[in-house]
Parts: sequence; structure tokens; C-alpha cells
Amino acid sequence: MTDNEISEIRRRINHDKNNITVLKGCYVSTKKEIMTEFSQTVGLLSLEESETLFKLLKKTLSGRTGKNLMDICFTTEQVADSEEHKLLMRLRDSDLEDAEALHTLYQKIIDSFNTDDTYMIFVGCDKYDVPNKSKNDEEMPDDSDEVFRYILCSVCPVKLTKSGIGFSTADQTFRNVGADMAVCAPEIGFMFPAFDDRSTNIYNALFYTKSAGDDYKAAAEALFCTEYPMPAEEQKENFRALIAETAADDCSYEFVQSVHEHISEIIDEHKSARQDEPLLLGKRDVRRVLEDCGASDERIADFDERFDAAFGEKAEISPLNVIDPKQFEVKTPDVTIKVSPEKSYLLETRIIDGTKYVLIRAEEGVEVNGVGIRIEQPAAAEEAAEQ
Repeated sequence: MTDNEISEIRRRINHDKNNITVLKGCYVSTKKEIMTEFSQTVGLLSLEESETLFKLLKKTLSGRTGKNLMDICFTTEQVADSEEHKLLMRLRDSDLEDAEALHTLYQKIIDSFNTDDTYMIFVGCDKYDVPNKSKNDEEMPDDSDEVFRYILCSVCPVKLTKSGIGFSTADQTFRNVGADMAVCAPEIGFMFPAFDDRSTNIYNALFYTKSAGDDYKAAAEALFCTEYPMPAEEQKENFRALIAETAADDCSYEFVQSVHEHISEIIDEHKSARQDEPLLLGKRDVRRVLEDCGASDERIADFDERFDAAFGEKAEISPLNVIDPKQFEVKTPDVTIKVSPEKSYLLETRIIDGTKYVLIRAEEGVEVNGVGIRIEQPAAAEEAAEQ
């Protein structure tokens, strides 16, 4: 799914736009036991309550593709005859009225989702009359050829809020507010089927994780029984190791700076082209970047093997997962320096009298703890300069 397609579905998850009439789910204890199940008619809730629940579901479609939102691909064999795909289809086609399928879904999540918190599983089913678009790319609400039916599932921790003080408008006085249990933003979730080319694609699903650093591979594999894409944080670490191994003894400040600049340019070009498809770099793309940055022929010779070992033979990685185009960082065991990428030329590395330094060029406007300072040349250096 493209960012635009995800946004189109996300905009529907509001009280006055979607066709979700019932929210189903369960409350799970820390012992992985279902404490209660519910089937909540949305129309019986207040506007504030229903919007709060829809915000939780909407979160399942938030974040960045390739980082928080992972594209899950089913094989042809799975779609033709597999228990995991049949389960998702049963849930969707029954509008969540298949109690056995719901229980199976709950149990799959409970068995694979690891947390120390109690949590709630929410599931909703929506039907979207997909409006056709005019030649000017404008939606025509009264012109639709397809109904996109899909399910959204959110797994939300329930945590104890802190006690504090509140103000009672009725009594016009302050009162102590005790701690209470509150449903928090989802940790994981999914949408099935995918909305590709603004149409139903039962060969794909969209899996959500709140944190790109946490490994939810077990939950994803339990739900979809297919290979789970490498998490963003793991991609970043593997990419850093790949650069270091490829450059080896030539891995200088200038080389890493050049790699960052090259990939940032690729990101900018893709953004300027306004392409819908997410930007991905394959093995050839990364090898070309390293070659352009000056990696030696000797080190490039076995690059393909190192890439395959780090990511997989046919893998494609999101450049936004491996660099931050808005930040450039230099780190030592004791000091971390962060600078805007376009100002990275202000830093350089140098060896002075046998000691290694990271130097920062400084002109005016230098502050220490918010106090402006002057940088003066030592007296000995001034005398040497005069002689």
C-alpha cells in the first residue's frame, strides 16, 4: 500500500465516516487469560467515547511505511488453501459474526504477544464504497464501482494512571483524583486485506508496530505464517555494519559523510518526483552508492555476499530506515555531536601530536551553558605567530 492509500483508509476511521457499527474484542490478564469479551454497539456510545475508540483503531494505520507499517505478503498457496488466510477471510466475510473465528484470532494474539501489562484486543469491520476519481484526480462520492470490506485489529495495553489533583467544575473546588486503569495506544495491530491501487488485495495485509525497535516477529508470524520483514532498527544496524566492513581501513569520516549525502540526495529526488510507491534500495543501488563514494574495487568485489548475509539475496531496504536525512551524528565514548547534514562540513577529524581529534569549526555565536564566549588564541601561539 502507498502512503496515499493508507491515508485514504485512515481518514475513514471517524465517527461520521466509517461503517463500523460494532466493535468486538476481549480483555486479557497478565496471565494470558481472557477476563471478559465484549461486543460494543458503537451507536450506544457517546460521541466522545466512540471517537476515543476510533482513535485507537486509527493508530493502527499511523507511522511510516517500512518502519511502523510493514507490508505482509501471502503466497499463492496460502491464499488458495491455508488456515491463517481462511481465518482472516472468515472474519471479514462474516462481519466479525463468526464467534469461532474471533476466538481463534484472540488466542493467536494471546499466545504470541509478550507483555507484562493487561491489554485489550479491539476488532472492527468496515465497508467502504470506494469513489472513482475524475481526470483531475478528484473523488466523485456518488460514483463507485467497488465496496472495499476490511477488518482492523488493535492490541492496546491497559495501564494504571497516576493519581493527581483535578478541578471539579460542579463544586468549584480542587479534588484528589485517584489512579485508574486506562486503555493506551496500540502496541501492534493489522489491517486485512490490503487496499492496493484503491482496490481489494487479499494477497496482502498491513502489520503495525508502535516501536520500530521492538521485535514483534512472533506475533506477526503467528497471525500470517509468512516471512516477517526485517525491523527498521535491525536494518539500520546491519547497514552500518555493511558500510564498515565494505570500507574496512578506508572507513573515514569523509567516506561515511559521502554515503549519507548520496542517500539523502536519493530521498530528496524521490520526494521531488512525488511518486506514490515507497522508496526502496536494492543490492545494486547500495553497491552503486558505495562505489560513487570511493569504496575500493577490492572491497566492492565481495559486497554482494555481505549484502545477502545482512539482508537477504533479494531484499530491498528503505533508506529512511538506515539514515536520518535531517541529522548527522558523530559519537565518541564520552561525547556525542549532532549537526544538520548540510553543515557536516564544519566537522573534521585530525591527528595532532599523535592524538586523534574531532574538530568543530567555530566562528561567532559560540555559547557554553547559554553564555556567549570568546575563543582566543593562546599567548604562546600569538608570540610564535609574531616571530
